[in-house]
Amino acid sequence: MDGHLLELAGRLGQFLSGQGAVIATAESCTGGWIAQTLTEIPGSSVWFDRGFVTYSNLAKVEMLGVNPQTLERYGAVSKETATAMVAGALARSDADVAIAVTGVAGPDGGTPDKPVGTVFIAWANKGGGLRVAKKQFSGDRHQIRAQTVKIALEGVFQWGGFSNT
Repeated sequence: MDGHLLELAGRLGQFLSGQGAVIATAESCTGGWIAQTLTEIPGSSVWFDRGFVTYSNLAKVEMLGVNPQTLERYGAVSKETATAMVAGALARSDADVAIAVTGVAGPDGGTPDKPVGTVFIAWANKGGGLRVAKKQFSGDRHQIRAQTVKIALEGVFQWGGFSNT
């Protein structure tokens, strides 16, 4: 496990604990890597509720309640799908805040509109706060996924506003 990611997860755990907040994740292209990174931190059960690994479209629909029409109209890799995923993670957990990621990690699957490395990351809280970012990462599959995990975790600090206090 990447030492920088573990350090970042540890800081996030302290931040969430200090806010009395709990987090959940909804992951597609990272395959549970965000949840794994967070749960590597001792004591994470205090501030980590659950992680949804929804790699297939069917999983996004069944586990997170993503509308099939959203997937048909915008595709799995879209702002709309990331938004639906993060909303589903909040609705189907006891978390105060959630992170959702969906993207094209490669080496295949890219299109002219959504080339390999295109990732949408969404952050939301129970209070209605929402932020979605589109990223274009470079590198191989592992590098794209690692960059996604890093930005997803950093985004909690950059956006702030995740506490219910």
